[in-house]
Amino acid sequence: MALKRRQRISPGFSMSSMTDLIFLLLIFFMITSTMVSPNAIKVLLPQGSQQTSAKPMARIIIDKNLNYYGAFGNEDEMPLFIDEVTGFLQDCAAKEPEMYVALYADESVPYREIVRILNVANENHFKMVLATRRPDKK
Repeated sequence: MALKRRQRISPGFSMSSMTDLIFLLLIFFMITSTMVSPNAIKVLLPQGSQQTSAKPMARIIIDKNLNYYGAFGNEDEMPLFIDEVTGFLQDCAAKEPEMYVALYADESVPYREIVRILNVANENHFKMVLATRRPDKK
């Protein structure tokens, strides 16, 4: 008597290769989305308890000697005078209308200097983000 072997085709679909692919894509996007924009000018930022997830396009930096710098995207910072800040931000807004402006001010900068930049942003309806450093872990 000849035994007949049955070969069944499994109706299920193996998702193991698909999950590997999704996992690799997830890692890729997590790494590329957290690239930090370069900040060559050293500024001691004040501490803050909240961190924002907004990605700034333009940066205004005020160092402890009250020197102003501006940068757009990943460009290097360039020195600015206080009168040039408005024009610089308007040029940046022409490139990217929905941009955020990040203000990096040293913690020793007088409050009036920060308010000057905030007034420029308010008059031109720019979205402003104040940069802070994370609190020290104890």
